[in-house]
Amino acid sequence: MLANPFPDLSNEQEDALKINLQQWALTNGLVMYPPNFEPCQVNVAPITLFPTPIPRSCFDSANKVQKLFNELYVSLVSKEKSWLVGILAELAQFDPEFTGKLFEIYQKSIADGVLQPLSLGIFRSDYMIDSKSNEIKQIEFNTVSVSFGGLSTKIGQLHNFLNANGFFDNKYNFKYYKDEEIPVSKSVDQIAEGLADGNYHYNEDKKYAQNTIVLVVVQPNERNCFDQRLIEYSLFENHGVRSFRVTLENIVDKITENDGKIYVKETMDEISVVYYRSGYGPDDYEVNPAKTWHGRFLLEKSKAIKCPSILTQLSGSKKIQQLLTNEQIISKLLPKLNKTDLQLLLSTFVKIWPLDDSEEGKLAAKLAFEEPQNYVLKPQREGGGNNIYKLDIPDFLKNLKKEEWGAYVLMELITPQTYKNKIIRNEEIFNEDIISELGIFGTTLFSEETGDIKTNKNAGWLLRSKFETSNEGGVAAGFGCVDNIHLY
Repeated sequence: MLANPFPDLSNEQEDALKINLQQWALTNGLVMYPPNFEPCQVNVAPITLFPTPIPRSCFDSANKVQKLFNELYVSLVSKEKSWLVGILAELAQFDPEFTGKLFEIYQKSIADGVLQPLSLGIFRSDYMIDSKSNEIKQIEFNTVSVSFGGLSTKIGQLHNFLNANGFFDNKYNFKYYKDEEIPVSKSVDQIAEGLADGNYHYNEDKKYAQNTIVLVVVQPNERNCFDQRLIEYSLFENHGVRSFRVTLENIVDKITENDGKIYVKETMDEISVVYYRSGYGPDDYEVNPAKTWHGRFLLEKSKAIKCPSILTQLSGSKKIQQLLTNEQIISKLLPKLNKTDLQLLLSTFVKIWPLDDSEEGKLAAKLAFEEPQNYVLKPQREGGGNNIYKLDIPDFLKNLKKEEWGAYVLMELITPQTYKNKIIRNEEIFNEDIISELGIFGTTLFSEETGDIKTNKNAGWLLRSKFETSNEGGVAAGFGCVDNIHLY
């Protein structure tokens, strides 16, 4: 089956599509704050005019494998903890100002015994579809501050509205796509459900679940707050659980502790879950390092369920991702995994090499200098703008001390299909070749002490697209846009 071609609209029809798209987005919260915003000012989020084709077989595979990835990381954090901690101790030496400080907080917080063994993961596994094999290939597995679960639902609803009202059809205002070809992600409600699961198990009795709140840790002047708010509002509307927002800098002033439990000082609301939408990079701590790092320690040490805990956050480092492409390591972490599921996991990987003194590391160094056009160099940190691509790799490595190379991994580039969709950013429409990343959300609540899994769920999906000429893909960082899938 072939994908529908993108709608071919006249200038007048595209103008009508544009105004209806903008007004729907502004009415329904498909928005972001502009730079240097006032609280009453919003822009339509950068989005595509039309959904982008994704093979149904690839979409199904990505959804099928998500719970396996959830389970893999649960097993890593809980059942192979000493091995994981040993690797993280080495990584901390390469990056003492961030990974090192997180690792130090982890060590301090468990020194006198763990107060809360339960941990909540809201994860997202990101893929590109390799044009050679027509298979999903994993770009990265995100363990902290996964974004756009809110806006992903909204753009699906937007494209369904435009399709149902005939704005994609250039003749008779018929539906251009079948309803089942442009499904809507339920990520808003399903991510909120993950937070509700944490709140429920913190209280041990659903009867009291509404007496505690979720603490949402955010960046100052957060431009992407509407994506976050959609999840908070779903949490309240569907589960009766309130939330309270705080920045890392303000934790010490706004939060108090008593017998391991933490509360909002002003209202004395007890906090059941700490949900991080900040804290994934060093910039989040630099506004006031003494207060931000102490605030992170205060939360980590508490009885509240962390989403994620520091150990779970650090398990998302690129070095760990590289190690988890090894079949023997996967089989050790998931010994009961059947051959079909094992092969499904393995099929999502491209080759990732360490840059250390091992034989693999020596081969990686050779490839980095002789064939850099085929690779991307990745550090251990989350967020856009940190990767080194293709021909920039040799000079970058030459300017690093060789003992610092171990902080990076060398990853084979994926060759995705390109499409000529249209992207709207503010008032301007761009018509260029784009490439897309499919992200699958998952939630899991588990014990870091025993590995016991309370919940393991899929939680919707996200499609992000960017110009083919752009290396980075962060929407909030200005590199890409939120897209929607057209299954074929």
